[in-house]
Amino acid sequence: MAKNNNIVHQYFKKEVEGTKILVKVNPIHLTGSELTVTAGTAEMRDLEFDGEIFDDLRADGFEQVNAIEFNLYLAGLL
Repeated sequence: MAKNNNIVHQYFKKEVEGTKILVKVNPIHLTGSELTVTAGTAEMRDLEFDGEIFDDLRADGFEQVNAIEFNLYLAGLL
C-alpha cells in the first residue's frame, strides 16, 4: 500500500458566478479537499469520494489544474 506522502493528488477547478471551487483528490484513498474561494475569503472542507468522482467532476464542468494553483489559493496568495 502506498504511503500518504507518496501519493500524487489530482486537482480540479470550476468557476461559478465569481466563486472558484477547487478540488484536491487523493486517487488511491478517494479522499480530498474542496476549497471555495470568494472575494477575499476561502473555506476548505475535507471530503470522501466514491469511485465515480472523476466522472462526476467532468460532468459538473470541472477542469483539471495543477497543484500550484490549488496551493496558492489555499495559502491566500491568489
